[in-house]
Amino acid sequence: MKLGIIGCGAIGSDVAKAAETIDEIEKIYLFDIDKKAEQNLCKIIKIAEIKPVLDYLDKIDVVFEAASQQAVREYASSILNAHKDIIIMSVGCLFEDKFRIELEKIAKKKHCKIYLPSGAVCGIDGILSASVDIIDEVTLVTTKSPKSLGKSVNKRTVVFEGSARDAVKMYPRNINVAANLSIAGVGLDKTKVEIVADPVATRISHKILAHGKFGRLRAEVENMPNPNNPESSYMASLSAIATLKRIVNPIQLGA
Repeated sequence: MKLGIIGCGAIGSDVAKAAETIDEIEKIYLFDIDKKAEQNLCKIIKIAEIKPVLDYLDKIDVVFEAASQQAVREYASSILNAHKDIIIMSVGCLFEDKFRIELEKIAKKKHCKIYLPSGAVCGIDGILSASVDIIDEVTLVTTKSPKSLGKSVNKRTVVFEGSARDAVKMYPRNINVAANLSIAGVGLDKTKVEIVADPVATRISHKILAHGKFGRLRAEVENMPNPNNPESSYMASLSAIATLKRIVNPIQLGA
């Protein structure tokens, strides 16, 4: 398999390094608007080559995006129209209903897949399974330090309560987690989000609470920062690598 990567930051670099160790992956093509970033990564990945996205589409099988929502808007349609699968990390762009539906239509027509790694949360598999029947309620509780939320409080304070769609308008850094959960479960407008500023919080935590015909679900993770970028959760990189391994693995685990 040949892999294209858009974005050579912390997550893109983690994925490229892991991909080089996967026997089924024989070639990696790198692209980043930051030329220094792509050059630095290319130096340490022996099977890598720098090439513009549209120039490598006829050479690859899967494209991994870890750049930005803008990158997804710019390249996703072309990737799918080229009959190639795509792994999207910047899931927030799929909050735009028209754009998401357009990508779904292209993928169906071209018989290819759009993979969305679970990212910095745990429990997405349970929500996905539960969504086969009726889910009564899904709530995401995200807890961060006041500073990371632009707040100044001296006690645990709920700074937002509302729908996932409204949450990402006010707190866009929460967008990927809320998008994944919404797509897996009850949608953008029915998924509830609670954002908490906690002065004693040393890690970003995400808690999923849900109930329905399946029973009750509670899943929580406290994320360690990525060693190469404190603004990114290391779990996001691990989730991306796990998705890539799932694509090449004959045994498919999970919902």
